[in-house]
Amino acid sequence: MTDLEIRNARPSDAADVLDFWKAAAEGTSVSDDEAGVTGLIARDPGALLLAESAGVLVGSVIAGYDGWRCSLYRLAVLPAYRRQGVATALLRAAERRFEALGGRRADAMVLEANEGAHQAWAAAGYQRQDHWRRWVKPLARP
Repeated sequence: MTDLEIRNARPSDAADVLDFWKAAAEGTSVSDDEAGVTGLIARDPGALLLAESAGVLVGSVIAGYDGWRCSLYRLAVLPAYRRQGVATALLRAAERRFEALGGRRADAMVLEANEGAHQAWAAAGYQRQDHWRRWVKPLARP
């Protein structure tokens, strides 16, 4: 895709990002509201990366770094734009961000049932680690 632009999200993008995730992302999060998205951008302005083509939001990834771990969330691409290099471009941008911040390894949150995502992550060089499981405790009610 030649006209793809990767950029940092702005607070004014929050509503569009939420609409985009409804169309392109699997699953939901307790943070799926404008306060969650704008809070992320305020806390770490470089974490939410967006891919646009001809002014259309076609992809996203959250590349969070807490000084210890590099974490990837919400890698999503609009169905009509999949298999055109959007996810690859987003992951490269995220990895460059991590490297610039001193990150040593990137971890991705991937839904167990999302087989298509498993293939995409493997193609990007990520390996599944079966000996880990995620433990969660909601701190807020949706």
